Amino acid sequence: MQNTEHEKLSTARQPGRRSWARSPLLSVLALLLGLGTAQVASAAAIHAVGVENQYANVISQIGGKYVQVSAIESNPNTDPHNFEASPAVAREMVAARLVVRNGLGYDSWAKKILIADANPKRQVIVVQDLLHLPDSTRNPHLWYKPETMPAVAKAVAASLSALDPAHKAYFDANVQKFDASLQPWYAAIASFKAKYPHTPVAVTEPVADYMLQAAGCDIKTPWNLRAAIMNGTDPAPQDVSIQNQLFKSHLVKVLLYNQQVTNSLTASFLHNAKAAHIPVVSVYETMPTGYTYQSWMLAEVQALRAAVEHGQSTTALK
Repeated sequence: MQNTEHEKLSTARQPGRRSWARSPLLSVLALLLGLGTAQVASAAAIHAVGVENQYANVISQIGGKYVQVSAIESNPNTDPHNFEASPAVAREMVAARLVVRNGLGYDSWAKKILIADANPKRQVIVVQDLLHLPDSTRNPHLWYKPETMPAVAKAVAASLSALDPAHKAYFDANVQKFDASLQPWYAAIASFKAKYPHTPVAVTEPVADYMLQAAGCDIKTPWNLRAAIMNGTDPAPQDVSIQNQLFKSHLVKVLLYNQQVTNSLTASFLHNAKAAHIPVVSVYETMPTGYTYQSWMLAEVQALRAAVEHGQSTTALK
């Protein structure tokens, strides 16, 4: 679903996510109000922005030589929850003819920027809307859902075709190539689910939950604990106790650990899992350097399988 971000600004906090609005954004918005309508990108290529770098990667694969793509959140070594939009980011966003963002409160700062410089000619894809997900959806990490990126790729092709009708066949052909390139990931998920059904796992956050569910895993970590860590709030002591008991009693086969959001509590879970000789698999909210979306997702499933089959930890994707 494409839209032009004409929704009214809301100060309500998105359910299940920490508040993303920060005071520096106010100055960014003030700057934007003085920028006027975004200028059209060079005729040589369509200027596109993927707010999260995994979406930028898909735009690049579909648009090929006819797009110039920028990613805003692209550092896998930082906490994306703490991202603050700078004036340079604001200028990059409003200059784009196509923007893809996640939604579900994950990148609400981007929504505010686009509303502040509304441009009816700008194509905007909100993945939440594309998947018809309500605001109450608890897990915003939509790129781990196997159904997400085929829908994004198709929507990107449609938006690019609207901006550059002469190359519609090229964009559509790239969608077919992209869909075919996802098959190894799908096959790896299906193979794991068939060989290791209902594998019990622990997590620090619901980052990879959609993929784990598709692979038939049984996520033993209480939801309230996952949500508390995700939202930066204090978890209930009983939930922390349940998590630690999973390690102590060897009730899980693997811990999936969010490398980008760490604190003393998650570090204690990592320590306790290692002490119990439970393998650890690192997962990411931002696509690591050197990967495409497809190879990143496949690497995560392969790391999960190596943990279950061989007790092998993957503490960082290289």
